[in-house]
Amino acid sequence: MGRGRAKAKQTKVARELKYYSPSTDLTALQRELHADSPSYTEPDRAAPSDEDEDDYQSWASGER
Repeated sequence: MGRGRAKAKQTKVARELKYYSPSTDLTALQRELHADSPSYTEPDRAAPSDEDEDDYQSWASGER
């Protein structure tokens, strides 16, 4: 018992979240979608060096 007030508050908060619709800045969205340069660039990935491969080969063959 005594859970009625807490449950009512949870229900009220859930209802507010369900039906809440924030205002959207459509002009900012349009600028972002039509940008000339991409906002995300993929990081450079270094090619494995010969030293890394040699370490693996020595490990795989049981040498150290």
